[in-house]
Amino acid sequence: MGKSVFIAEKPSVAQEFAKALHAQFSRKDGFLESEQYIVTWCYGHLVSMSYPEKYDEKLKRWSLDTLPFLPKEYRYEVIPSAQKQFEIVKELLNRADVSTIYICTDSGRE
Repeated sequence: MGKSVFIAEKPSVAQEFAKALHAQFSRKDGFLESEQYIVTWCYGHLVSMSYPEKYDEKLKRWSLDTLPFLPKEYRYEVIPSAQKQFEIVKELLNRADVSTIYICTDSGRE
């Protein structure tokens, strides 16, 4: 059986999850790891939806002619200040030894 990854909202919440799991964790860059568990965090949001002008430059200015704007496929961007933590979380989620992922963030995050 592989490791379980827990994604918390911020580092302080991740620390509390680690305590609750009653395992021997070592601190790594951007996460905590034990033999069974990995606990990481998001610093709030790591990704945001792209602004309309990323779809088409003419959507940069709001106009009744271009509303409503409902793209067929939504685009997302990594928030520049969160790039490093995004890469850490992405790598953790794709590790071969990970079998279960728990999203432990607030209810406003999908």
